[in-house]
Amino acid sequence: MKVLLVEDDPTMRTTLQRALGRRGMQVDSCDDGLRALGAWQAGSPDVVVLDLTLPGLDGLQVLEQARRSGLATPVLILTARGTVGDRVIGLNTGADDYLPKPFDLDELVARLHALGRRRGDAAGQSEAAPLRVGELRHERDSGAVYFRDEVLELTPREAALLQALMARPGHALSKERLFELVFPGADDVQYEAIEVVVYRLRKKLAHTGAVLMTLRGLGYLLKDA
Repeated sequence: MKVLLVEDDPTMRTTLQRALGRRGMQVDSCDDGLRALGAWQAGSPDVVVLDLTLPGLDGLQVLEQARRSGLATPVLILTARGTVGDRVIGLNTGADDYLPKPFDLDELVARLHALGRRRGDAAGQSEAAPLRVGELRHERDSGAVYFRDEVLELTPREAALLQALMARPGHALSKERLFELVFPGADDVQYEAIEVVVYRLRKKLAHTGAVLMTLRGLGYLLKDA
């Protein structure tokens, strides 16, 4: 997997480049927003890891210009800005995932592999049609989920759960399968943790008309009320 790492902190950049390299990834890095666009276009990475606070252009400006120019590479925003509002802005601009600092390296690696697989699955498709359940819409290019024309404010795990259910509306997904999608590589997390994510997501969907159902012995499904 080819990764473009855009990070202006030299210690963080060097540490991540070495750590990801040891995990078998080919990592190119730059520390400036303006140079990042050139490196992105020239390097054709599989995934971009993008900090928000950068000299030249900030991360959101880099992302906005890249999407405007047709660069569709999956992007994981890696930043100290961890509020829900910042995540929503990033998703609206075209990010695919969001991991606030400080973070766990194993989680970062799992998320990068997930984004890489998503890119592979999309190869050869001319257009990724949005997923829809009632008035919910998941834009697969950006990763954002909308209710009507407003972005739902979701944590990354809530978003992963909802997107998995929207991909198969009206069909049950087992707790084990959802756990793999929502907590990739998290060997120290109990299966019951998925129930917490379901509970929180169900509250956020209460006003949308979409129903997140629990089917005893089968798992969970999403349907339009």
